[in-house]
Amino acid sequence: MRPVTAIRDDYAAAKTAIRERFAAPRRAAPMLRTLAKQTDATLSELWGRHHFGCDVLLVAVGGYGRGELYPHSDIDLLILLPDQPSPALLEKLEVFVGELWDIGLEVGHSVRTVADCLAEAEKDITVQTALLESRLLVGDATRFTAFRDTVYRYIDPKEFFEAKLLEQQARYGRFQNATYKLEPNLKEAPGGLRDLHLIGWIAASLGLGRDWRALAALGMLTREEGQKLRRAERVLRTIRIQLHWLARRREDRILFDYQNRLADLFGYEDDGKLRASEQLMARYYLAARIVTQLTPLLVQALRTRIFSHIGSNAVVINPRFRLRGNTLEITTPDVFEREPSAILEVFLQFEQQRDVTDIAPETLRALWHARPRIDDDFRADPHNRELFIQLFREPRGLTRILRRMNQYGVLGRYIPRFGELVGRMQHDLFHVYTVDEHTLMVLRNMRRFAQPAFTHEYPLCSRLIEGFERPEVLYLAALFHDIGKGRGGDHSKLGADIAREFAGQHPLQPEDRELIVWLVQHHLTMSHVAQKQDVYDPEVVANFARLVGTQRRLNALYLLTVADIRGTSPKVWNAWKAKLLEDLFKATQRQLAAEDLPPSTWLEERQEDALSQLRLYGLRDDAHTAFWNELDTVYFLRHEAREIAWHTRQLFNKVNSDSAVVRARLSESGEGLQVFVYTRDTPDLFARICSFFERAGYNIFDAHVHTTHHGYALDSFYVFIPENRHDSYRDLIGFVEYELASQLAKAGPLPAPVKARISRQLKHFPVQPHVLIRADERGKYHVLSIAAGDRPGLLSTIARVLADNRIDIQSAKIMTLGERAEDNFLISGPRLGDERNIRQLEGELLQALQV
Repeated sequence: MRPVTAIRDDYAAAKTAIRERFAAPRRAAPMLRTLAKQTDATLSELWGRHHFGCDVLLVAVGGYGRGELYPHSDIDLLILLPDQPSPALLEKLEVFVGELWDIGLEVGHSVRTVADCLAEAEKDITVQTALLESRLLVGDATRFTAFRDTVYRYIDPKEFFEAKLLEQQARYGRFQNATYKLEPNLKEAPGGLRDLHLIGWIAASLGLGRDWRALAALGMLTREEGQKLRRAERVLRTIRIQLHWLARRREDRILFDYQNRLADLFGYEDDGKLRASEQLMARYYLAARIVTQLTPLLVQALRTRIFSHIGSNAVVINPRFRLRGNTLEITTPDVFEREPSAILEVFLQFEQQRDVTDIAPETLRALWHARPRIDDDFRADPHNRELFIQLFREPRGLTRILRRMNQYGVLGRYIPRFGELVGRMQHDLFHVYTVDEHTLMVLRNMRRFAQPAFTHEYPLCSRLIEGFERPEVLYLAALFHDIGKGRGGDHSKLGADIAREFAGQHPLQPEDRELIVWLVQHHLTMSHVAQKQDVYDPEVVANFARLVGTQRRLNALYLLTVADIRGTSPKVWNAWKAKLLEDLFKATQRQLAAEDLPPSTWLEERQEDALSQLRLYGLRDDAHTAFWNELDTVYFLRHEAREIAWHTRQLFNKVNSDSAVVRARLSESGEGLQVFVYTRDTPDLFARICSFFERAGYNIFDAHVHTTHHGYALDSFYVFIPENRHDSYRDLIGFVEYELASQLAKAGPLPAPVKARISRQLKHFPVQPHVLIRADERGKYHVLSIAAGDRPGLLSTIARVLADNRIDIQSAKIMTLGERAEDNFLISGPRLGDERNIRQLEGELLQALQV
């Protein structure tokens, strides 16, 4: 009997040999079975050391039960016990399981009787799934066959089918139903290996086998479809194998960290048009797309086999379509060939027939083969143009059918410019989707605004879209907003030209055509104003109102902006951005209603509003006077009434305070804290405050800097709380107020900037720093614009350089887009009067921003 250490060493050596033998990606797929067989042999030898007897079975389950094993996947085992296991047997099993870990096997195991297995299967669908994939390793084959037969008799195919589809639905939800993410999970995401496993599980529950050839023999797949699926599966398996080897652990996400190395392994090279990594990902997206196109055909075919007695009577809708149960199907196989317009009509019928939940597999298959009929003549047909626009006018189903149209290539053929965007990556560090996937996410967000079930998410958006006449304009603008990407130049202007051509060819009212084009051209404008300019400055609002011109345009642009930002990445949207956009919207709405109000009117209204709020706290009528006498007009124009009232309430009796006053409160946006600092002004004050927040792990996302007549700084900050801080807000507020005031009381040099490792995204897609200083529109201040990779210590680094050059910061807009920082500062100082000094300052900032 060989010692465990020898078995361990042999297994490690065999695994290394297998990796070397199947090193080339094109030969990697056979490795799955080779590694599984080697693991079978190792487990059998370990099992044989203990003489368990024939009535105890060692069974492989899960993926290992299929006879496939990825380099770092768990080895799922079932130890099947006799009905009454003895204590001695259980002790021996404990020793065996310990040896498995000793030799380096990543094992997931269960020790059960047959009755235990059935009891667990009744509670958990994943247990049923694992048992369907069981394979005997060691033990009595007759007993194992009886066990398998019991399992198959126990599983109800109808219940199993419905449960697995619900499980798939929940899994898709975790990935926002998106196939084309930039860092996709090739196992769990839509179009991944799990979708292929799903077909196998359902087929196995029916006793049909799980081989694609077997399903093709049953008429569920054509020969061509079977070949496509096998090729797609091979691509997904091969990439996953290489991922495991590269990561040296179980890793199913194609992260940026691995994309370049994977591309090199697969032999891709930069070709001037696409990076090697983009070529690799294009191969993945094609495979995932094949899976999402063909697995629904199989799911529907299996559904028909399981529920064949349901919906056998068809209801004819028109000469082209009929309804069988909840499934839409064509009346004859050649419908799309005889009447190509039916290619669009099938999606319109899906929207209009309220009982329809899916499209028959034969219909999808015929649709797939009819795609070449969508040519120039098809696109020029007035009837087809009317059908396409009608899709956007229906009250239900638009998001689903556009995803289906994109999935089966119909959308990209009808709008060829959109087809060019399918699978196009966006290396901007804040989009997490390809261009087409992002576009469909934006459209989905827009549709959610119109659904009563989602009114609670964005009440203002829901109110606006409910009263919006002809909302199809919004959906078309969402579809076209990024269609100019990948063509070089300003994608907003290029997209507007494409939208103008499309709108001119389709049955839309003239004002709607104009609005679609305007929205595509200006879809970034509102976000730019809200996040880079002062939305509380009446002149900023007036300029924006002049650009917008009408309330309908304002409503449409606000809706598109919210939908667009939310559709980039979960990290980009937050309550603070929502508040900025909403405040800009409401201020512009007031401006449009009142036309051109002079700044003095804004000032009086804001001061009166602040005073009315102060009266609620019982302050005497003149309590504000001493403090307000030290403030200039700019302060009142750049701060909201609620903020003015808060400052006044805290400072009316501390106007000439000798020590720093720091106050914090929960931000009105609901995320993070609003903090103000009132103290005698010093050149490095802003840098010191930034340094404190960065060292505490707080992320500054907005700042207002103001200097009073008598030389005091009144600086306001909005900061996010670190995700790992679980303190109550009361404790956080106390910490900030006490610690920041204490830090400002200390003299001495500025603390060194925070240093931290850059994120993995920035490592693979670095942002070249950009610095620009220009005079503002009024000629009083200068605007400093900085774009750089975001990192801890960035803001205090910038502030330190400005302080060293005696530059005063009037306000700061800190915008973080994923891993990219785009910060804007309103600055002043005597050195800015000389162009040479400006260029020198830009150079110093660029040098300081280099990672």
